[in-house]
Amino acid sequence: MTPAAAGLSDLVQLRMHHPEAVAEAAARRSRRPLVSSSGRLMIVAADHPARGALAVGGRELAMANRFELLERLCLALSRPGVDGVLATADILDDLLLLGALEGKVVIGSMNRGGLAGAAFELDDRFTGHRPEDLVRLGFDAGKLLLRIDHHDPGSLDTMHTTARAIDAMAAHRLPVFVEPFLCRRTGGKVRNDLSAGAVSTAIAIASGLAGTSAYTWLKVPVTERPEDMAQVMESSTLPAVLLGGEVGDDQDVAYETWRTALRLPTVRGLVVGRSLLYPADGNVTAAVDTAVSLLAPLGTDTEGT
Repeated sequence: MTPAAAGLSDLVQLRMHHPEAVAEAAARRSRRPLVSSSGRLMIVAADHPARGALAVGGRELAMANRFELLERLCLALSRPGVDGVLATADILDDLLLLGALEGKVVIGSMNRGGLAGAAFELDDRFTGHRPEDLVRLGFDAGKLLLRIDHHDPGSLDTMHTTARAIDAMAAHRLPVFVEPFLCRRTGGKVRNDLSAGAVSTAIAIASGLAGTSAYTWLKVPVTERPEDMAQVMESSTLPAVLLGGEVGDDQDVAYETWRTALRLPTVRGLVVGRSLLYPADGNVTAAVDTAVSLLAPLGTDTEGT
């Protein structure tokens, strides 16, 4: 139990009687640069619930308990080397009220309308943070998901609104992390294509959206064949972070895969959620600390060329 978690029971009372406390906490929050002197970025992600994705591994409702999720987030954010958090407004409001975002990078999740399993999943509306919300709250960046299925007309609407969102973020000089996938429906379920060709194509499409790429970052998956990552990451000069993905049976393999990919010149950090917040062994501290240990500062002898 973290010190911040002791205030969880007060959240409902505070929300009822003093809703302006969220804006007040945002206004006084201490801020920092997006990227520190290490040149690396370690972000914990918790925007899954707003898309109706509550499962972790075989636990269908693992993320449904908001109080438990907040405890895990506060613990993760307290660990050395963790730069910040990516989440939706409801979770970030809670973390602001708990005082857990002081000196942290805060990234707002922007499009959550493509609900998991819905017929309209790929018509991914921007139902989360707007650029003006991020500016008003003094947050540091935004994130959006771009899934493209060549057989689903909803993908075109998502591409168009994504481009305009990138334009709006650039107008405010706010970085935006774009998470691109080519995908397809199989048995009624949307599945991401993690082949080298598909990931390279998704990166190329995302890099070319909007009137400028000056404030665009990429949030990319590890390919199904990790040895293809070096080739894939040559598809763009945009800075990139690796996404963590699903909780696997062998997390040690995932760690080693991330370590190798982090040596590539454009890969600058990690954005990981469920596999750190809900590790198979239940040890959030160990999972977070291990992930942080993979992020050798740029310029060390582990840095690739």
